[in-house]
Amino acid sequence: MAKNNSNFLFQRKFAFDYWDKKTTSLSFDFAKDYKKFLSSCKTERKTVNWIEGEARKIGYQVLQNIGPNTKKPKSLAGKKFYNINRGKSIIFAHFGKKKISDGLHLISAHIDSPRLDLKMQPFYEQEHLGYLKTHYYGGIKKYQWTALPLAIYGVVVKTGGSVINIELGEKEDEPVLMISDLLPHLSKEQMEKKLEEAVKAEELNLIIGNIAQPGKKEEENRVKKNLLSLLNKKYDITEEDFISADLEIVPVGQARDLGFDSSLITGYGQDDKICAFAASRALFDLKNPEFTSLVILVDREEIGSEGATGATSNFIIDFIGELLYLEQGEYNENYLRDVLSLSKAISADVTAGFDPDYADVFDPNNTARLGAGVVLVKYTGQKGKAYTSEATAEYMAYIRKILNTAKINWQTGSLGKIDIGGGGTIAMFLARHNVDIVDCGPPILSMHAPFEISSKADLYSSYQFYKAFFGAKK
Repeated sequence: MAKNNSNFLFQRKFAFDYWDKKTTSLSFDFAKDYKKFLSSCKTERKTVNWIEGEARKIGYQVLQNIGPNTKKPKSLAGKKFYNINRGKSIIFAHFGKKKISDGLHLISAHIDSPRLDLKMQPFYEQEHLGYLKTHYYGGIKKYQWTALPLAIYGVVVKTGGSVINIELGEKEDEPVLMISDLLPHLSKEQMEKKLEEAVKAEELNLIIGNIAQPGKKEEENRVKKNLLSLLNKKYDITEEDFISADLEIVPVGQARDLGFDSSLITGYGQDDKICAFAASRALFDLKNPEFTSLVILVDREEIGSEGATGATSNFIIDFIGELLYLEQGEYNENYLRDVLSLSKAISADVTAGFDPDYADVFDPNNTARLGAGVVLVKYTGQKGKAYTSEATAEYMAYIRKILNTAKINWQTGSLGKIDIGGGGTIAMFLARHNVDIVDCGPPILSMHAPFEISSKADLYSSYQFYKAFFGAKK
């Protein structure tokens, strides 16, 4: 029987062209909550604290002290647990109707973003100006971080164990920090350099003050001493205390609507907090899941995922092992591996959106567009598919069925033309445990810039998909 040729085509659909007014309104309301989250959670610690607070409101409890003396509940269906790893990663579980032996449904995302960190001994003075030395974190374009108002977030831990929280620069009545830029009148040589070389890493130094401590004018480091004195009065810390500190430098500014139609969002750290928010909300809105469902939010993805709080840490597998212990009353390594092999996972991460101003680096057929929905990415990596996992055809078909059955706006994507660049996600680290996994998240523009751009349509489509994934019956 002859069919309409248009049925044979896969067509990208822009959500606002197809959604009714109610769905469009829901997407805008969802974006309001997201912008509040994004503005409040610029670091991993802030994100963990915020999401933990939301989880506790709806009955999530800390999973701890699991062992021989643990009392096994009569029924685990509907029970909700979480755990935090060193204040910088967090994992949630909502027990489903089926036993864990039938497999888990997992969504993983990362909550770190490119930024500047302070060096262990950052303070110095030069030409009567006080400075802090930084070390950039993740893939940044260094020139984008000059002449930009910056805030400082983090903790200083003293040898006695007390933790000093520092947040400065975000409120309107607080001073900001800044890295100077060279005036154009004297920039001839600088502007003839490659962009990568125009601003060097060791030049990303924060200006922090100009007033000297009273004393002899010939005395050295009077500005530095005055600044350390001010910090000591406010926080009761000394220069040595900065050796045991996690202090991050991020752009000042709230997440905002972008465009005359307010259809877009701009803000710092959307890679990958947009997925962390959408996945967490999907789990928190879940009612009576068939499978035990987890959201895993990790640190250190932007620098390779190594470390105790990254995706390569045993924290994730240990948590799943404790869930099994809670269900079975014992721990069995083979059983754990069987469960992982039956599990299904999403690596919730952003991908590149097609930018018409830089069209030469994109493959038009295989690059996502802003506003056309959540993006299904079979593989990431570099050059000949290096440094990545790749979803099987069978798993891609499984995900497609969920997307189409739930009538979610979706599209495919990749990270630019082959051999131009590339990048990876945390998918390959869960895949090492024999878990089926695929990358799926919204596209963004200006990735890794101080302020990135996303679409409200793609944010909401991602939430819809993550919720449908958790709600799958098979």
